[in-house]
Amino acid sequence: MSDDKEERLVGIVLVSHSAQVAASVAELARGLAGGATAVPVAPAGGTEAGELGTSAELIAAAAASVDRGAGVAVLTDLGSAVLTVKALLAEGDELPDNTRLVDAPFVEGAVAAVVTAATGADLAAVESAASEAYTYRKV
Repeated sequence: MSDDKEERLVGIVLVSHSAQVAASVAELARGLAGGATAVPVAPAGGTEAGELGTSAELIAAAAASVDRGAGVAVLTDLGSAVLTVKALLAEGDELPDNTRLVDAPFVEGAVAAVVTAATGADLAAVESAASEAYTYRKV
């Protein structure tokens, strides 16, 4: 893959109330995507003080760190993580252009998003793949 293509990959931000959960899901998604190290993935979990919660500042920093110009897909675990991302999107200047909150299950959606982003797919395809994870059956 060329450097130019790598720079244009969709970035993924994983927002959890727990820094450990966000980091672990990022590690799992990369691993299950064959070590998709070229895909920019950033966890944004917990608060700046290392406690459970969500932080607009950590989310904005994570989104900026994965922005390669192809868009940023943000997946959240629950509740206030969703509300915090929605508030950032409404403000309009805290997140990179073309950032989307993706309605997807956190773990399965993260894996699908990273796998799809690794193929060079655009933001709409990454969002669709992550959202389709709702249909994954276990039994």
